[in-house]
Amino acid sequence: MAKLDRYLLSDFIQSFLATLTVLLVVSVGGVLVDILGRIADGRMPAGLLLSQLGLQFIAYLPIILPLALMLGLALAIARLYRDSEMAVLTAVGVGPRRLLKPILMLVVPVVLVVGLCSLWLGPWASRTATAMVESASRSMVVAGLEPGQFTSLPGGGIVYLSSLSENGTRMGKVFMQRQKDGRIDLVSANEGSMFFEGERQRFLRLEDGYRVEGPENGALDYRLMRYASNEVGLPDREDAREQDDPEMLSTLQLLSDPRVEAKAQLHWRITPPLLALAFALLTLPLARSAPRQQRYGPIMLAFLAYLVGINLMIVGTQWLAKGKLPAAAGLWWLTLPLLALALWLYFRDGRLARRRRAAA
Repeated sequence: MAKLDRYLLSDFIQSFLATLTVLLVVSVGGVLVDILGRIADGRMPAGLLLSQLGLQFIAYLPIILPLALMLGLALAIARLYRDSEMAVLTAVGVGPRRLLKPILMLVVPVVLVVGLCSLWLGPWASRTATAMVESASRSMVVAGLEPGQFTSLPGGGIVYLSSLSENGTRMGKVFMQRQKDGRIDLVSANEGSMFFEGERQRFLRLEDGYRVEGPENGALDYRLMRYASNEVGLPDREDAREQDDPEMLSTLQLLSDPRVEAKAQLHWRITPPLLALAFALLTLPLARSAPRQQRYGPIMLAFLAYLVGINLMIVGTQWLAKGKLPAAAGLWWLTLPLLALALWLYFRDGRLARRRRAAA
């Protein structure tokens, strides 16, 4: 490897890793808020926080890595222009095409990792995360109910239990408060258990307790009853999915699935590595600048190009799933023209415009 290639590759790798680290740290907040919201709603146990966070990151890598690659290369190339290093390289005969080798030495491994995550690791992470929640939902602890804590219920309401059995199926001293249609419902029980109906519906069976129901406006229309057994619904398990859900199928299974939803999911997995390659090739012409010019303008342009590409991928996938686009078209209408444009701009970058011939 030539000394110039080693120098440029080292610069590109450092910029890419720094950008990737920043993007991952920023992404932690959004993913963490989503998981904590599901835990607060009683749809996921607190014990699965770290495992779900890691699996979600694997599923999001096909979206994060192309952006980190594009911004990292843009920052590194813009620095070369700002410090006049590109002017020196051009003076000794090293043009933009000569930069293709060190760029591809970074881009090709990253594109392979994006393809691996998009086609295999991402679907595996989604299936594993769903299976963990599905398996744990058979326990009272994962239902979001833990002893000695008040748990909020979707739609309004609070439940509290004083003790829980080791297997998470029996509980003691239960208190529940709910509001519906302008009335307050207070339920207490000495003990209770959880049972299921179907794949999504979960119920608490409360035993030997009291129920008080009355208006919220302070009127005296209250009713008190004592019961031997009372069944109360818990939040539905929104994470439960069908076995043939395209998002849960492997890429090999999607290839033989004739449904339009499966074809849309297949193209959703194929597109990220192609977009990563196109965005990386677009970086050099977009990052071109004068030695004293601010380098953040081209970087913002690159970021906007990424946002447009990702949004078109999302919209195109939805159109495919709804049958608005033919399955044969897929997302090729996005990736192939973008790749062609990236190649044309890359190999055209740095060329001087030909002088127009004078009219005879």
